[in-house]
Amino acid sequence: MTDSVSAWHRLVDSCVLLDGFHALKHALRFGAVVPVAVTTDRRAALALADDLAPDVHASLNALLTEVPEATYAALVPRPHPTAVAALAVRPSRLAHLDRLGHTPRPAPVIVLDNPRNLGNTGAVIRLAAGFGATGVVTTGTLDPWHPTVVRGGAGLHFATAVERLTVAELPSGPLFALDPEGDDIRGVKLPDDAVLAFGSERSGLSAELRGRTDHLLALPMRPQVSSYNLATSVAMTLYHWSATGGAPAAS
Repeated sequence: MTDSVSAWHRLVDSCVLLDGFHALKHALRFGAVVPVAVTTDRRAALALADDLAPDVHASLNALLTEVPEATYAALVPRPHPTAVAALAVRPSRLAHLDRLGHTPRPAPVIVLDNPRNLGNTGAVIRLAAGFGATGVVTTGTLDPWHPTVVRGGAGLHFATAVERLTVAELPSGPLFALDPEGDDIRGVKLPDDAVLAFGSERSGLSAELRGRTDHLLALPMRPQVSSYNLATSVAMTLYHWSATGGAPAAS
């Protein structure tokens, strides 16, 4: 136990916090390097693996160290109900940039333009992983690897490429931006190498991103309804891509 707690304190500032069983499960499934993992109840955590993720049981059995509840609470700012936490090595930025920029791409890149809500960003990353999107890029000040974002993404940051870039650094490809003034998305087939941009929850698309956009698209919406949640908009757009010829890509 002492070795694991010491390792945690040594690594916490340079690693990604995996907060909860499901975040750790997904990170392991998609190749994350996890140097330390703790729980208040090894037996319960491994039983959860037996029920929900037998494919990672052996890895969890080798990784998990049981610690007292007080120790666990001191390590994790917002203890998860599953009482499991781990630290993972953040993937190489260069590797992610290479994946985002590689052509031809098998699936779109999602761009969140100046997002503000950490939970929304995590939910979008979870969606992107589920649809096999090439990656999620954020512009602006929000850190897409913030612990709250990773928690919202259930550890699925490791299943796709997640980076913060400027608008000028966005990957190449036809840029489709979602906007109420755009053409109805139902009449457009989104190519696999599309860059799909979504504006801020508060102010929509920035002038800089709008100026780079090739196509403005609008989601169908009942009159007098002002907007959809950001994650809902991303889900609808990715579903449209997949339903009109795209397919969830294998990692």
